[in-house]
Amino acid sequence: MSFGQTVSPTKIELLKYKRSSKVAITVQKILDDKREVLLKRINEMIDEATKARGDIWAPLQDVYRTVNEAYLTLGTNTVDSVAQSTPASMEIDVDVKRVVDVSIPTLSVKEIHADSMPYGFADTNATIDRAAKQIKIMLPQICKAAEFENSILSLAKALEKTQKLLNALEYVIIPMYESRIKFILATLEERDREEFVRLKKVKAAIEKRKAVIEKGKK
Repeated sequence: MSFGQTVSPTKIELLKYKRSSKVAITVQKILDDKREVLLKRINEMIDEATKARGDIWAPLQDVYRTVNEAYLTLGTNTVDSVAQSTPASMEIDVDVKRVVDVSIPTLSVKEIHADSMPYGFADTNATIDRAAKQIKIMLPQICKAAEFENSILSLAKALEKTQKLLNALEYVIIPMYESRIKFILATLEERDREEFVRLKKVKAAIEKRKAVIEKGKK
């Protein structure tokens, strides 16, 4: 119902605004429940993300050290050449799940070459092997941590949108309906009083005229 229109103080309009107000209050309750669920899921995922980051931080530092050692022992050109010429040994599949009616991408890692290193050994050393194995082990955990981070951001955006709708309902829409209902009720009551007074005057006039007629007959 448009808020820019002029209020018509009629019983039909009163029923419309009462019905709209009831719907708005119902929607407010639904959104409030959704907000609570979103807050709960965000807090749960923050805990999960914190744990996931903690689990990968130390191993990642080891990976960085190993890669740096490979650069120092083999040289930048050799390591970069191996990285560019080595075919992918793992794939990341992206799917979508729904959390509190929010679409969130999920990541799953699949190995392509599980039994051997997909590069030659002539120009490499043990540091390359160690770094490749560490990254292979770490990639699923990194993807899971990234999934948690993305989920938190997506749920936070949904929470912000839900809160804006709740604010609009609580501070604008519902008070507007209540104000218009109050205005229509007051107007209708005033009309009833005016009609009552008018009828009393008409009745008094009729009775007075009747009395005059009766007196004339006598």
